[in-house]
Amino acid sequence: MAAIADKSKPYLPLANLIGDGWSKEGEAIATCFCGIVQLASISQGLINTFICNCVDCQKITASMFASNFTVDDKYLKHLRSRDNLKTFSQSHTIASGNNMTNYFCSTCGTPMYRVSTGYPRMSILRIGTIDDLVLHETKLRPQIEQFTNDRVNWLPGVEGTKKFVGIHT
Repeated sequence: MAAIADKSKPYLPLANLIGDGWSKEGEAIATCFCGIVQLASISQGLINTFICNCVDCQKITASMFASNFTVDDKYLKHLRSRDNLKTFSQSHTIASGNNMTNYFCSTCGTPMYRVSTGYPRMSILRIGTIDDLVLHETKLRPQIEQFTNDRVNWLPGVEGTKKFVGIHT
């Protein structure tokens, strides 16, 4: 039987192939799966945390939802390999009609963040890229769930979140 993690202190499992994604007080470190791309988000820049069930997020993550947090760009730092990020932009399937640019690690394909023309000077990062799992349980726990109309019936949603049929603005 696997041991249960002590989530009262930083819990940093082997989270990428480089193994150096060490978050510290006030700063969350995000890495891609291979560890080549590394970002830092300062906690003062946290705008919101949310689950998105839209079909676009389902496709771009190859999952049934995306777990995200939005940060003010002035608190987002590219620590390593910004030039290794590739982008894919489109507006055709975006419910708001805004252009959405997705940033992926070009080595391992991890989706790191998105930028929407509808939300200037903000980036939407993936909670799963943050290496400290305690932050997933605390500061980054989703507060909002949007596009609940696109959520599959076998997924009950996140308990305690504010739910929206469409996009929460």
